[in-house]
Amino acid sequence: MKHVKISDLTVGNDLPLTVIAGPCQLESADHAQMIAGKMKEACDAAGAQYVFKASYDKANRTSISGVRGPGIAKGLDILDDVKNQIGVPVLTDVHTPEQCADAANVCDVLQIPA
Repeated sequence: MKHVKISDLTVGNDLPLTVIAGPCQLESADHAQMIAGKMKEACDAAGAQYVFKASYDKANRTSISGVRGPGIAKGLDILDDVKNQIGVPVLTDVHTPEQCADAANVCDVLQIPA
C-alpha cells in the first residue's frame, strides 16, 4: 500500500479518510478561518483527516467578470494563517511556474487546475 505524507498527515487507502475541502476561492481571512475551523472539528469528530483547500486566484472562472480572489501575496498570508492557527495542511492552485516557489513556501500541496 502506498502512503503519502502531507505535512503531519499520512494519507493512504488503508488509513483514515482524508477530506480536502474549503471555499472555491479565498474571500477573506475570517471566512477562511471559520471554514477551516468548522471542517477540522467535523473531521476530528468523524475520525477523518483534513486538508484545507482554497485558491488565492481563481483564474479559471466560468464568467470573465467573476471574482478571482485576493491574489498571491494576500492569499498566501491567509493560507499561512489557516495552517498555523487551525493546525491543518493547506492546498492551493498555481497557474504559472513562477508562482510555484512562493506557494510552496506556505502550502503543503500545489494543484494545477484544469
